[in-house]
Amino acid sequence: MIRACYPGSFDPLSNGHLDIIERISKHFDEVIILISNNIKKNYAFTANERKEMIEMCTKHLNNVKTVIYDGLVVKYCTDNKIDILIRGMRNIHDYENEFNLFQFNRDLAPNVETFLMLPSTKNQIVSSSAIKELVSFDSDISKYVPKELVELIKERFKH
Repeated sequence: MIRACYPGSFDPLSNGHLDIIERISKHFDEVIILISNNIKKNYAFTANERKEMIEMCTKHLNNVKTVIYDGLVVKYCTDNKIDILIRGMRNIHDYENEFNLFQFNRDLAPNVETFLMLPSTKNQIVSSSAIKELVSFDSDISKYVPKELVELIKERFKH
């Protein structure tokens, strides 16, 4: 069985995230969406809320499982015998960050391969931080997040 891990903060889940999840689910027996916490970020949603949002939007994908984890992603992979780490990348800034992460991950877990995924063209500009900024100024976010989440996200950012 070939398993892959797609980590991120998913705060909130965007159409770009969902695009990658749906595409990778076609190529692996099991995909673990790993909700991890980045100490540099302030979250709008709790880890449990993010997990519920992801599960709501991926229920049509039988081979996708969502897990909350607070440790190093490569440690989760090695502890759970996952050899493939999926990382999303939208632009050159993401590439620089992913390149550095890849080097550390390779040193810590040489058996874990990193696959970089690009979102579909219509999702290349979408980021969770942009979604939060748009919704905080009462802008339409329906093009950027799954339809199931629009009202939930808007409610969180009501003034």
